[in-house]
Amino acid sequence: MARKARTEMIEETRQKLVAAARRQFGSVGYAETVMDDLTAQAGLTRGALYHHFGDKKGLFLAVVQAIDSEMDAHLADITASTADDWEAFAARCRGYLIMMTEPQAQRILLRDSPSVLGAEYLRASKLACISWMTGALQALMAQRRIAVAEPESLAHLINGGLMDAALWVAHHPEKDVGLEQALVSLNLLLNGLRSTAV
Repeated sequence: MARKARTEMIEETRQKLVAAARRQFGSVGYAETVMDDLTAQAGLTRGALYHHFGDKKGLFLAVVQAIDSEMDAHLADITASTADDWEAFAARCRGYLIMMTEPQAQRILLRDSPSVLGAEYLRASKLACISWMTGALQALMAQRRIAVAEPESLAHLINGGLMDAALWVAHHPEKDVGLEQALVSLNLLLNGLRSTAV
């Protein structure tokens, strides 16, 4: 029983640190986040941070992984709740764009993670998205729902477009307007795949 309580306490400490870090990194960014302030907000010591995550970068990685996991779960729910493969694919693309334009995701995932975590981590993360998208596109091509093309290259184009559109929205003077415009453009792009289907 004591072992379970210790395990729960360890997980609770980790979750407190990740939650506090997510708020800080999301509001002021990685560079401006002060570890003493962050641990004080979590009601913990700096030693707890180093024990669980090693350093600030380790904590940032845990935050990025938590956000990625939440996004993956949300996108899986979108896919599971839509019976039609094409509608599920389009809804998942829209859902991804919407999530990537949320302020916390923009700050942590789009602005800070490239410089903090480096190209190799981002490439691995991106390849997981590309892998799912490639499989979905292959299925849609096999069903003759979209034109036949090399699915992995098409997945890279769509994924890259979604990322760049999210960055464009992040810099738009009216983010809601920018998001709406980006969603209209996304629908146009996706419908273009269908219009040339054999």
